[in-house]
Amino acid sequence: MEIVHVYTRRRSDFGRPCCFSDRPAEVCVDIQPDPSLAEAFVLRSPVDAPVQHGSDMSEHEVNTERVEVETRGVNHVEGGWPKDINPQELEQTARFRKKVEKEENYINTVVHLGTLMEHCVRQNNAIDIYEEYFGEEEEAELEDESPSAKTINVIRDPNVTKRTATHLSWHPDRCKKLAVAYSSLEFQQNTEDMSLDSYIWDLENPNKPELVLKPSSPLVSLEYNPKDAHVLVGGCYNGQMAYWDTRKGGLPVEVSAVEASHRDPVYGAIWLQSKTGTECFSASTDGQVLWWDIRKLSEPTETLVLDITRQGLLENALGAITLEFEPTMPTKFMVGTEQGIVIACNRKAKTPPEKIAGTYSGHHGPVYALTRNPLYPKIFLTVGDWTARIWSEEAKESSIMWTKYHLSYLTAGCWSTVRPAVFFTTKMDGTLDVWDFLFKQNDPSLSLKICDEPLSSLRLQDNGCIVGCGSKLGTVTLLEISSGFCTLQRNEKNLANAMFERETKREKILEARHREMRLKERARSEGQDAEAEEILEESPQEALDRAQKEFFEVIEAELQRRARAEFQHLHGKVKKHAEEEAVVQGEESELPKYEEEDEENVAPKE
Repeated sequence: MEIVHVYTRRRSDFGRPCCFSDRPAEVCVDIQPDPSLAEAFVLRSPVDAPVQHGSDMSEHEVNTERVEVETRGVNHVEGGWPKDINPQELEQTARFRKKVEKEENYINTVVHLGTLMEHCVRQNNAIDIYEEYFGEEEEAELEDESPSAKTINVIRDPNVTKRTATHLSWHPDRCKKLAVAYSSLEFQQNTEDMSLDSYIWDLENPNKPELVLKPSSPLVSLEYNPKDAHVLVGGCYNGQMAYWDTRKGGLPVEVSAVEASHRDPVYGAIWLQSKTGTECFSASTDGQVLWWDIRKLSEPTETLVLDITRQGLLENALGAITLEFEPTMPTKFMVGTEQGIVIACNRKAKTPPEKIAGTYSGHHGPVYALTRNPLYPKIFLTVGDWTARIWSEEAKESSIMWTKYHLSYLTAGCWSTVRPAVFFTTKMDGTLDVWDFLFKQNDPSLSLKICDEPLSSLRLQDNGCIVGCGSKLGTVTLLEISSGFCTLQRNEKNLANAMFERETKREKILEARHREMRLKERARSEGQDAEAEEILEESPQEALDRAQKEFFEVIEAELQRRARAEFQHLHGKVKKHAEEEAVVQGEESELPKYEEEDEENVAPKE
């Protein structure tokens, strides 16, 4: 039997990239069973035939000549200029260019080169030699490993009197440096021998700080400039703003005036996206957000009072304890307050009341951490009281997801910079929790006991592999988390996006239902209030007459109900008696009939 299947293809399709697609299976040949062949089958007894195969190996030694390595460099300078023209002189080069452009040979040469370049460009557009035919194929999954983390470094406050590590900031270019702000935030706990210094640490030499920053008041917040890694801005405990240039030493280059600064500790200081790279803004518990330009720190460039009643009164303002800004959304920022309310703001609004776009309420205490998801900026994380909550900008009445209520107070939190569903939280009992909401939502995927004292600050490197935790006693612990937490999993972005959209849609439905119930309740209460007002407007005599009328109406209704019940009872008795009489009469009428039948049956016998 010869089975042949012919595949045909047009000549014009030769050499084209293969485009594979899924299609259902097809039956090319169906060979029916032949029962007659089974009769010719001969059963053979098993036969063992051992075979041993071993390859011959030989060992050779070769002594090669030593390779001499020589380092050489090439100094490339701009060429093509005549000897009498200096390429560094812009005037000479510009004059020579104008002279050459006027020559006829120049135009002919450009036209000739243009033809060659056009051919090359068309060739590149026709065939892309760098085209990836199988780009949709996903990388193989990493081997499953249990979640873990290991301590790679511990940095301690070098002073005898320990202070809280209030803020951490990684070097934007080299992740080997870490700026730490130290201050004591407890009320009236500052002693005379307590140091005011904060430090920049080199992780390769953690025993001694690389640079000592000497502010006029302890630093509560400290941030590297993402555009210039030599510049840092800090917010002080007394409300002043200061900035440093590490090339100029540990003293601040400039400090804001006390009368133009905040009146409470500056809990948040963030750099803005600007052409100059010198603009930043700050927030404090005095209820103000101030914008600054470090080239002129004598006064803020702009002020916003965090009054959610939109009256702009400082006595009604909510104290800011954390600040959030996403560079991809340059006009928007968010503020977490001491009252547990998150305020969404828009800097480009025309009037100060319009700058407060909305609020999100969900925590029973201060919002200690507020960060947007780096992959989905409309989703943000808040940490306060005993829970961490995930919010969507589209659902303002409630968070879309949240953790369980912990036994210890939560102090800080941040998103993973690599995985959209992973975030970190710290607690008062010194525990670091790593949550993976795609894997598990009831409990953290990894929980580590970092120290015995409360953890106060948290910051993740941009690569998502190393996390720094600052404690109340000034100890900064650096941990390297396992690759599972810092490697994007297969299809994780789509799954996380679907999860956030699903929960947002659910919250919108619940909000609409609650809004409808509140409207019904309001309408019901307004109706009751209207009735109550009518009652209040009556005179005493009218009220007495109305009460008397209502009383007699109730009595009349009760008498009618009783009469109706008594009539139904008597009607039932009469009906029952009539049925009994009918039954008795029917029995009496049947008896003579039976006697007549018996007489007829007996008569023939006589």
